[in-house]
Amino acid sequence: MEYNPILLQVFKNRFSSIAEEMGVTLNRTAFSPNIKERRDFSCAIFDARGDMIAQAAHIPVHLGSMPLSVKAALAACTFAEGDMVMLNNPFAGGTHLPDITLVAPVFIDGSPRFFVANRAHHADVGGMSAGSMPLSTTLHQEGVIISPVKLVEGGTIDRKLLQLVTENTRTPDEREGDFAAQIMANRVGIRRMLELLAKYGLGEVESYSRHLNDYAERITRAAICEIPDGEYRFTDYLDGDGLGNEQLPVQLKLTVVGDTATLDFSGSAAQTRGSINAVRAITVSAVLYVFRSLIREDIPTNAGCTRPLQIITRPGSIVDAEFPAAVSAGNVETSQRIVDVVLGALAEALPDRIPAASQGTMNNLTIGGIDPRTNRPFAYYETIAGGQGASRERDGESAIHSHMTNTLNTPVEALEFSYPFQVATYAVRSGSGGEGRKRGGDGLVREIRLMSDAEVTLISERRLNRPYGLLGGEGGMPGAQVLVRDGETEALPGKFSRHLCSGDCVRIETPGGGGFGIKDK
Repeated sequence: MEYNPILLQVFKNRFSSIAEEMGVTLNRTAFSPNIKERRDFSCAIFDARGDMIAQAAHIPVHLGSMPLSVKAALAACTFAEGDMVMLNNPFAGGTHLPDITLVAPVFIDGSPRFFVANRAHHADVGGMSAGSMPLSTTLHQEGVIISPVKLVEGGTIDRKLLQLVTENTRTPDEREGDFAAQIMANRVGIRRMLELLAKYGLGEVESYSRHLNDYAERITRAAICEIPDGEYRFTDYLDGDGLGNEQLPVQLKLTVVGDTATLDFSGSAAQTRGSINAVRAITVSAVLYVFRSLIREDIPTNAGCTRPLQIITRPGSIVDAEFPAAVSAGNVETSQRIVDVVLGALAEALPDRIPAASQGTMNNLTIGGIDPRTNRPFAYYETIAGGQGASRERDGESAIHSHMTNTLNTPVEALEFSYPFQVATYAVRSGSGGEGRKRGGDGLVREIRLMSDAEVTLISERRLNRPYGLLGGEGGMPGAQVLVRDGETEALPGKFSRHLCSGDCVRIETPGGGGFGIKDK
């Protein structure tokens, strides 16, 4: 079917701008520093089947997996006008429990023709440790599990359901505020979609939503055609699950034939006791991110981008975990390693275009306790930036979030205002990037002094296995962490959970990125 290329660009930008405005609303009305400061959320627009039309430039690990959440909501619930369905169950469309998705229909002529959705990482959803990123062995230890259910029905919030969810967290008031922000973001999305439909008509808007998916598919196929046909293999390793199982392989066989790519992860490790198991949605999301990054054109990231990709996973593996596996870290850590593996395989085919490995971890730090200033519970969560991998064209950036996370840092002022902490050190970790003709970016150092007793949990990677360099470039330095107490230091493992005392300092040193090419002498 013919389309007007000018209108195609108009609709691409209109859809994306709606998702972006949803994000601005969520950002400005949220309660928690994790959402309002770090912007740990994502927004997108979907068609009546739950296929993604457009997304805002938010977090890759959210956006690539969110279509499965929307489809799970569609399968489980019958929508009426004014309804909103929430869910976080990783085995029913979610990723990990802190990421709660809210899905709302856009009704035209008595039927839902589009959907808007947002996903926000809640800083605590219960579970066995503050921040809900524990060293768990089963999903039930990670927090409140929400399969698709209506939080809003006919425009009215189900207060009893909201209370049930928030009272199963350590910070119910903050959770309620963040839920209110998510609801308002969807209402903005619905209003803007109705304005778009009123201007162009249902037929035109639906037609161009399909054209945009077809357009994205054509451009993605063209990008795959630039990869030489062949079979490419790469294996990288997760340090471990924090419970004694170490050096867990993520293995890929990438087969490129013409304009299609098949990615077979069947050789990856079996799911393990600890929480680094990833559900299939995470693997799909990581693959989409990498292939979308190969495309130079400014196209929408939507369902069309995935059509040329066949992704094979083995159920019961670390990249396709089965219930009731612990999965809280799979979303944040295993997703990064999947990206490294896909990029590593592509580097064999496209050595001039693929960068060395970035830090390969999100350095998830959670701290919870009782704030002595208010005598109320607090729960802090943050991912900490590190070094970016170098490429043929340029050095890697230092102290930056990369790949599957696209968040900001929590500013020192906001951190000390919101929590009983002092930031003792916040600096670039000089010299941690890998040497090469182009140098890997440096990680950073973040040292937090506790001003109250607290439970501290760290889930991190690249402590044993360095981020790899390419074409003779050196790997980045691995990360490290220490406890500083009464002038004495104690090395800590990359995954730990401990009760610490007021005055203790936790120092996190994040990995550097890999170097690219042999350094000139």
